[in-house]
Amino acid sequence: MKLLSWNINGYRAVLKKGFADFLLSAKPDILGLQEVKALPEQLKPDDTNFEGYGKAWNGAERKGYSGTAVFFRNMPISAKNGFGQPKFDCEGRVITLEYEKFYFITCYFPNGGQGEKRLQYKMEFYGEFLKYANALRKNRKAVIFCGDVNTAHKPIDLEHPEANEKNTGFLPMERAWIDEVINSGWTDTFRHFNKQPKMYTWWDYKTRARERNVGWRLDYFFIDSEHISAVKDAFILSDIQGSDHCPAGIILDL
Repeated sequence: MKLLSWNINGYRAVLKKGFADFLLSAKPDILGLQEVKALPEQLKPDDTNFEGYGKAWNGAERKGYSGTAVFFRNMPISAKNGFGQPKFDCEGRVITLEYEKFYFITCYFPNGGQGEKRLQYKMEFYGEFLKYANALRKNRKAVIFCGDVNTAHKPIDLEHPEANEKNTGFLPMERAWIDEVINSGWTDTFRHFNKQPKMYTWWDYKTRARERNVGWRLDYFFIDSEHISAVKDAFILSDIQGSDHCPAGIILDL
């Protein structure tokens, strides 16, 4: 199975930039989207109906903000929005699909910018999300979560680490959470296969950073470490345009 994740920075915007062509040519079995910034009722039926795909959608209460979606080839046993925390669920950040052998979670983790209050919200979200993901592991199925984590883990994961040590997205407390994820039995699939530097998934639009590959790796696929052998490859599709992020993916064989 090919599983992909992509922060599209606005579903209506990416539709105009070839999203349908991307989906139908890449042919993922599951595609998790973040930052869709749209509700289904704001879209035309043809905007979300693609041959061979079903969908799940979790829009934020605030219009034009946040939100997640998933397109899938095989119908899941269930699709669940959020993780039971109204404080976080109102922003439409999480969708969980359950299949016979695994759970797939797409998540748009909060950005810690715009002040101390929002950074605190991000850290609280991190904590509650990890509890939720760890609880799913008790069902003995593989658990995969992906999405825009909004933090670069190690200096290798961004172009200018020293200059960003005091900026959200590379703060010690944010990076320590990813350490906690890994220490509690999760594997960063991309780094499991690839130790190369300059492999990024986000570039600043304003400074045209993508042209110079001055980026950050903010988008991840994690799997519980008990099932890492089921992941046959992990990759970044840096040539795919349409957003300030590019897709990331894994090949899964369960």
